[in-house]
Amino acid sequence: MVHKADIIIIGGGVIASSIAYNLLNDGYEEEILIFEKDRTYEFSSTPRSVGGIRQLFTTDINIQISQFSHQVYKNFADTMAANDEKAEIDFKQRGYLLLGTEANIPYLNEHLKVQHKHGVPSELLNKEDLLNIIPELNTDDLAGGLFCAEDGYLDPYSVMQGYIKQSKKMGAKYIYEEVDTILTDHNEVTGVRLNNGQEYKANVVINCAGPWSGYLSEKIGLPLPIVPLRRQVFQFDSEKPLKKGLPLTVDPTGVYFRHEGNQLLSGFAEDTKPGIDFRWKRSYFIDQLWPVLGNRVENFEKVKVTSGWSGLYTHNTKDQNAIVGKHPQLDGYYLACGFSGHGMQQAPAVGKGLAELISKGVYETIDLRPLRFERFKENDLVIEKAII
Repeated sequence: MVHKADIIIIGGGVIASSIAYNLLNDGYEEEILIFEKDRTYEFSSTPRSVGGIRQLFTTDINIQISQFSHQVYKNFADTMAANDEKAEIDFKQRGYLLLGTEANIPYLNEHLKVQHKHGVPSELLNKEDLLNIIPELNTDDLAGGLFCAEDGYLDPYSVMQGYIKQSKKMGAKYIYEEVDTILTDHNEVTGVRLNNGQEYKANVVINCAGPWSGYLSEKIGLPLPIVPLRRQVFQFDSEKPLKKGLPLTVDPTGVYFRHEGNQLLSGFAEDTKPGIDFRWKRSYFIDQLWPVLGNRVENFEKVKVTSGWSGLYTHNTKDQNAIVGKHPQLDGYYLACGFSGHGMQQAPAVGKGLAELISKGVYETIDLRPLRFERFKENDLVIEKAII
């Protein structure tokens, strides 16, 4: 049996669900089907995210996206409430802090200028300011840091469920089956075929398959510069609690840390081979992260790892930024993938923008054209200097 729909979205995580929500919330009345192969979302990238939300970017498009998404997340609990129950996402606006040495403070100052051009309330802090935020911080090798007090971190799973619940309420249908391939006829998309052999027809197919998006596109002869990369995250306790709640803090080495309730999270963009790999190793924390953490914060000299996990970055090998919009070689084929770790914080803006492009043919709220697929051939890359 061949089933029909108007829009098919491959992947059911936060990006896909934001697109579905924004289409329906803006008045789209046709049928939307979302295919998600992982019913429990156990291996989905969204709930394995660390949930950092920041405006500390260096390109116009990323700053604009993050500003829009930031406003959505500030009001998410009320806007996405269902049956008078708020959609709590535990957005802790404790700030986002990039620590700097004498060598990279000039670069942080340049970043500050770009952010201020767009009205981001970022600040360049000195050592004394840093100690006011994290009293236990070792500042011996630091010259300051770039800080935005509005930013912070949230619960990614709750955000995703908020979008899913509202999308379903407005008529989107989630089908928990794996898409085997995208169907085409000449230069047009015609639908998808599932692993179980069922076919679903649609004139619009959106690839939001995250780490699997490159594999799906390559199957139909349209390769994307995307590979999945493992990212390990560790949860730990410190013997001596910190005096204040932490901002999401990034050490000059690239090691980041933040609070998770009374415990802490830490990770690092390790150099790893592309592939689907969900293993995590306690030894990596002990050998690679703990020396940095113990040096940076005295309380972290005595810690206990309580848990850990690995998630997957959908890594764009060309410029580490999202690919959003129509694919130029296949009518009806849209992309929202390659976020390189920024998907959680960019989901509201990308969902809104792509919904407008599909339903109205143009971007209205935010112009996402800098993230078009054609930029690779045009050599018009988005060079973001604040990749974490």
